[in-house]
Amino acid sequence: MNSSPLWITHAVILTQNEQRDVLRGHIELAGDRIVALHPEETPVPTHVKRLDASGLVVMPGFIQPHIHLCQTLFRNMADDLELMDWLSQRIWPFEAAHDAESLYLSAQLGIQELLASGTTCILDMATVKHTESVFRAVESTGIRANVGKCLMDHPDTTLPYLRESTAEALAEARQLFARWHGQANDRIRVSYAPRFVVSCSEDLLTAVRDLAAEQGAIIHTHSSENQKEVELVRELVGHDNAAYFDSIGLMSERLVLAHCIWLSEAETGLLQRSGTHVVHCPSSNLKLASGFARVPEMLAQGINVGLAADGAPCNNNLNALQEMRLAALMHKPGRGPRTLPAGEVLDMATRNGAKALGWQNEIGSLEPGKKADIIALDLDQPSNFLPYSPDETPGYAQIASAIVYGAQPANVRWTMVDGDMVALDGRALKIPSRDLEPVRVRDAQRKLLERVKNLAQ
Repeated sequence: MNSSPLWITHAVILTQNEQRDVLRGHIELAGDRIVALHPEETPVPTHVKRLDASGLVVMPGFIQPHIHLCQTLFRNMADDLELMDWLSQRIWPFEAAHDAESLYLSAQLGIQELLASGTTCILDMATVKHTESVFRAVESTGIRANVGKCLMDHPDTTLPYLRESTAEALAEARQLFARWHGQANDRIRVSYAPRFVVSCSEDLLTAVRDLAAEQGAIIHTHSSENQKEVELVRELVGHDNAAYFDSIGLMSERLVLAHCIWLSEAETGLLQRSGTHVVHCPSSNLKLASGFARVPEMLAQGINVGLAADGAPCNNNLNALQEMRLAALMHKPGRGPRTLPAGEVLDMATRNGAKALGWQNEIGSLEPGKKADIIALDLDQPSNFLPYSPDETPGYAQIASAIVYGAQPANVRWTMVDGDMVALDGRALKIPSRDLEPVRVRDAQRKLLERVKNLAQ
């Protein structure tokens, strides 16, 4: 964490505050916090460090509340399958084949991409084993993250090499919470992550419910992603996903549900009344042919909906800008061109994500007292010029449109978390270049595939 006073100067500041103010001026930082936002005419003190942001739009970093860093090493190795086959034929064997070293590398690969493309905070579901590696990668790279060990204990619906007893799963999850929650200046938090109803016993889910309530922790799981999954859940527990969660007391403001494509109207009402959060994953839902979540309707009902990329093998990238563009476009054909305007999608990628993580008082907007999780975008490019002159302050709608519809990772100049510069011009600064050399990554993939073959023998 940078302890010296720092002024980010001469920026167009997209605050994402309650009023969605756009300012031209300076951001004063002290340590990991924003001290003040100053108008352009404010003199910059001579004794402070300066970061010149002339020509840049400076805004809060993107927040993705559903990521699988453990899967980044499997990119381009799990195409053209629907969810249940994708899991059983590819992802579960791959995850089971991870060792501590390959999982650390997979997390580094994902974090490189996330930080370089402007994501400063994630909610991550790790795999069953070696979750310590994900925490170490988060700690060393500087990203903000809430991480949960994946919990899978159902004796009939999980593969034997990716299954633990209920007691074993809960014991390690509690140990990880005790070790990591609040570490790195509260940049790291810990959640409980039962994978989904299909892979978890009711004993596990109710124990997670009680632990999360006792510790004030988030519960992170998947729900209603795929029609076959929904049918299987009905066979197993006699309810739809969200209805089942409600029946066992799991629904609350601490519950984050990824996908929620195949919800009944009654289930949507349960989400709204309980304050449960939803995460929309457009690329993943399209690539796995899962369907179209009723996001505009959920937002209209007051349900908090964040935005995320999911995992690299069902996407195949972790780019928040792509998810924003898809979210803004894919719902318009059936509902009209005014559906999900760019500003609302930008909220999903910032403010709504912060709320889902219970971090809304710290991140999600640029305001005095909040954490200095900040990114800078260069929108002064031939492919994406903002329609204003250099001495004017563009309107919110113009900037939101330029970001949501037209920005690419190459537009992200730098990324800051907790007041520290963690990525610059496409490179995560705290990841040694040698760790991500192609030869090392390919060697890790080769060894992982060899271990997958051994699992099947």
